[in-house]
Amino acid sequence: MTVEEFRNYMESGKPVVAGSDVHQAMHLFSQQAMRITAKINGVYNEPEKLHQLLSELWEIDLPKNFGLFPPFNTDCGKNTFIGENVFINSGCKFQDQGGIYIGDGALIGHNVTLCTINHNSDPEHRGDMVFKPIHIEENVWIGAGAIILPGVRIGAGAIVAAGAVVTKNVVPRTVVAGVPARKIKEV
Repeated sequence: MTVEEFRNYMESGKPVVAGSDVHQAMHLFSQQAMRITAKINGVYNEPEKLHQLLSELWEIDLPKNFGLFPPFNTDCGKNTFIGENVFINSGCKFQDQGGIYIGDGALIGHNVTLCTINHNSDPEHRGDMVFKPIHIEENVWIGAGAIILPGVRIGAGAIVAAGAVVTKNVVPRTVVAGVPARKIKEV
């Protein structure tokens, strides 16, 4: 399965059955991601080398003004898309199989986790997975340690407070905090 075929399948919203061809492709992409993130996290890389490794990992044309501080981990690496002037701080974890879309000017704090996968709730099919993308619109700021769950869209200019667990869409230009995250004010 090619990366493009994988991305198209993930976009379809169909579940992935444990042991299927798509599941095997995910496993292969995960192995590739582990090799590349080991290079990213194992030694100091000059900014140009880090940029090259991340472009290889995500298989996208990464904007030159993108910044990331390692360490960084991803489960797959083939379904993340980055806008202009994005910064990702150290310790972030991306579960990107379902698609992660990060808009221009977004800032992602230390140790943020982006989750696009859920398992089937039926115990007989618990190994099967369902995927929903995460959309982080332009000029969003996600505070340290926040967790963003599958299917969430964070509206333009919003702020997610440190430690928040975001389970629902965030309205543009609002601040959300808590577990689960709730609106606390407008920006």
